[in-house]
Amino acid sequence: MKSYIKKQLIRLRVYLILDGVKRTKYIVKKKLFYSVGTNFFFQPRKLPSDPKLIKFGNNVTIASDVTFINHDLIYRTLNLLGNGKNYLYYSKPIEIGDNVFIGSNTTILPNIKVGSNVVIAAGSIVTKDIENNTVVAGNPARKICTFEELLLKRENANLKLVAEEDIEGAWKIFNEEKNRS
Repeated sequence: MKSYIKKQLIRLRVYLILDGVKRTKYIVKKKLFYSVGTNFFFQPRKLPSDPKLIKFGNNVTIASDVTFINHDLIYRTLNLLGNGKNYLYYSKPIEIGDNVFIGSNTTILPNIKVGSNVVIAAGSIVTKDIENNTVVAGNPARKICTFEELLLKRENANLKLVAEEDIEGAWKIFNEEKNRS
């Protein structure tokens, strides 16, 4: 019982740390995941239910509200079917490679391996392994381009970017682009 309470207090502590950098430092210090590489950033405020079944490589950024699901609870329903069979709790690891960005509101299901040099777009549902050098999006997540193609697009887009404080410049570029289409 003490172990359960301790885990819940750690979850609450993670949730209450509003700053993502401080939250990440706490997570790394407490070794809450199976392993975490260098340059790791974890924006979500909620910890996965089985964090020890998640492994992160180097240079990984996890945006807000990403959900890692390591298990399902269907065994509870199946065991009540009355067919005399005993279905077991299903729980599998998730592995995230190096140089990975996972966008907001993404869900990653159990038994998934995400390769290196991968971008997962916001709102994606990852139901299958993702190979290296891939950008995926959607439900279910599907390849939309290569990592190299994304780099080229972003390099070209950098020509149009404005400083964070330049709100008027951002609106000017936005209106120019929208008026062209």
